[in-house]
Amino acid sequence: MIMKTLVCLFFALLSISSMAQKPVRVAVAGLSHGHVGWIFNRKDKTDIQLVGIWETNPDLVKQFTERYKLDPKLFYSDLNKMLDETKPEAVSAFGAISEHVVVVRACAPRKISVMVEKPLATTFADAREIQQLATKNNIHVLTNYETSWYASNQHVNQLIQDGKLGEIRKVMVNDGHQGPKEIGVSKEFFAILTDPAKNGAGALVDFGCYGANLMTWLMKGERPISVTAVTHQNKPDIYKNVDDEASIILQYPKAQCIIQGSWNWSFARKDMEVYGNKGYAVAVNATTVRQRLQEKAPEETLKLEPRPAPYTDPFSVLADVVQGGLKLDQNDLYGLPVNVTVVEILETAKEAAKTGKTIFLKK
Repeated sequence: MIMKTLVCLFFALLSISSMAQKPVRVAVAGLSHGHVGWIFNRKDKTDIQLVGIWETNPDLVKQFTERYKLDPKLFYSDLNKMLDETKPEAVSAFGAISEHVVVVRACAPRKISVMVEKPLATTFADAREIQQLATKNNIHVLTNYETSWYASNQHVNQLIQDGKLGEIRKVMVNDGHQGPKEIGVSKEFFAILTDPAKNGAGALVDFGCYGANLMTWLMKGERPISVTAVTHQNKPDIYKNVDDEASIILQYPKAQCIIQGSWNWSFARKDMEVYGNKGYAVAVNATTVRQRLQEKAPEETLKLEPRPAPYTDPFSVLADVVQGGLKLDQNDLYGLPVNVTVVEILETAKEAAKTGKTIFLKK
């Protein structure tokens, strides 16, 4: 009897283990975003299963079918039909930022979680609607930022949590590159980035969102008191409808954040400087930090190991969250609370730049 019970228990545990390792069924919504190649270039991983692709542009369908040797049966021109026939557990959106709310409207009632590329939405109203839909239907909506993977940013945040920097006084976040055309993005992605309706703005949204995301996280979800912003077109012949240069100042009761999003940097960069009243730390890149924690101590440079799995791959994070193996903190970089505030900051920054005035956020 005992042996029989043990055998049953063994097979039950084996069954649970097998279920836990079952790939998450994932569909793709859109192929026009420049980051979409990530999901097709991870064949060495088995944590997700691609079950469908929604794309209305036949040229993109043909291009991706040939490039990645994809089964034509994966493609759908109707989003709702794809969701109903393929029954994904999660959808990864790779279209225009303005389409994120459309994807969530379709997925949420079907209890399908969603991951979007940064930022969450083009308008604060859309961001709040996404949050309401996610809450009502009990789904996850993640926003993917490359800088969320950085060991350097995590290290700096831990220094803050441990009190080694003291209270945050000034943060500077610099993100961008030479420009979408200059680095050779696809014509479809270029069309999104340079369309103020589809992208929300130019460099202000494309790269300003990183600083808003990181600062809101460092401040544990606190919203700024005020937002000031200046935008400019250094290259109006290329970017005639959107800004290519943006500087945003976020003011808090005892801290200030300067966000510089630009399509005019000499080279691509994603770095962050945090200064407290006890010390400072600079996240130079994904795995390098320069820090000085005491007034009389010299600056030191640390070389960090990359973050462990699943944090090196957004789709692994998505799979773990959907399966319940990973629970996001209240103010996680990927989470809705932080990213709804990010969109509020960006929308306010656009208005501040347009009017030339500092705008104070309502409590």
